[in-house]
Amino acid sequence: MSPAPLTAREANLIGCRLCHLLIPMPKEPGHCPRCGARLHQRQPNSIARSWALLIAAMILYLPANLLPITISSSLGTSQSDTILSGVLYLLNSGSWAIALVIFVASLFVPLMKMVILVFLLVSVHRRSRWRPKDRTRLYRLTELVGRWSMVDIYVVTIMVALVRLGALANVDAGPGAAYFAAVVILTMFAAESFDPRLIWDRMEDCDE
Repeated sequence: MSPAPLTAREANLIGCRLCHLLIPMPKEPGHCPRCGARLHQRQPNSIARSWALLIAAMILYLPANLLPITISSSLGTSQSDTILSGVLYLLNSGSWAIALVIFVASLFVPLMKMVILVFLLVSVHRRSRWRPKDRTRLYRLTELVGRWSMVDIYVVTIMVALVRLGALANVDAGPGAAYFAAVVILTMFAAESFDPRLIWDRMEDCDE
């Protein structure tokens, strides 16, 4: 059995989280000489901040999906649509491609991000040794898809701008849009606050 590879912490090195420069551990807390970011061996309060942001996102996820995200009016009648009712309307009207994009971006992706973050935080709490490489990939996936979660807000914004050009119809963003935007932003900050190096700390402890 080959010996465990030497880690940066064991070699008294520290990596910049922003530009990934690896430098000798400074005697006092300092900044990265390349990008100027503050250097931390591990992000301070990473787990507590991630939990706080994630729980806030989970609470706001309910009104984001229960309150109308668009309010459309035409010829004296108005209709409020939540994300799900909007997806069903698009499906029934034959626009299944747009319905699929909104379903994935607005319902599936935010829920998947929250489930993955809960899983990662619980695994770090339990000091799990289960597949650290796969858990790190899950974290990278969460970071990657996070930026695409605002697709629904972009769609609503474009719809509001376009439909307002007509004289007979109007579309306004409903209160659900603000909650949905808050959910997306909070999950992005929760993922950013999580330090994936914590996943590997348990492996180092077991090698000692």
